[in-house]
Amino acid sequence: AGGGGKGMRVVDDVDALIEAVASCRREAASAFADDRVFLERFLPQPRHVEVQIIGDQHGEVVHLFERECSVQRRHQKVIEEAPAPGLDPLLRAELCESAVRAGKALGYVGAGTVEFVVGADGSAAFLEGNTRIQVEHPVTEAVTGLDIVRMQLLIAQGHPLPVHQEDIACRGHAVEARLYA
Repeated sequence: AGGGGKGMRVVDDVDALIEAVASCRREAASAFADDRVFLERFLPQPRHVEVQIIGDQHGEVVHLFERECSVQRRHQKVIEEAPAPGLDPLLRAELCESAVRAGKALGYVGAGTVEFVVGADGSAAFLEGNTRIQVEHPVTEAVTGLDIVRMQLLIAQGHPLPVHQEDIACRGHAVEARLYA
């Protein structure tokens, strides 16, 4: 129900797990009026890579490549860049294909992101899906030449996606920096 790192705890000792879960539940209930929490494997110093997807009402879903958002402060993204620098090409393809499969399985309509954490060993795990356009979408637009907002409006009117996966290319490099006052 939340985000922004609220309720996150790293537990290294099984004896501390019960209190950590209770603490997370209290924080989640206070911040989001929902005390449900989940557990996931902790990856030290992971990369945070998100894949931009967009789907139409006709069952088509495409990816618009990935963005790196590992530079964060208090679990809030500070630097976004596309494409993710130094990402293994096979892993890039796997993440993009996984995001499209997830979108198709859900019958996803609109712009969204499928986010992953990538360990130092190259292993990747699903992190979350964001069912909205995110503020960093211009980074993807800069490297694909596509107007994601325009595409969303066309999709909302019932039009099919104006592009096919084979027509989408990633050219150049783009960086966005968020300023926090």
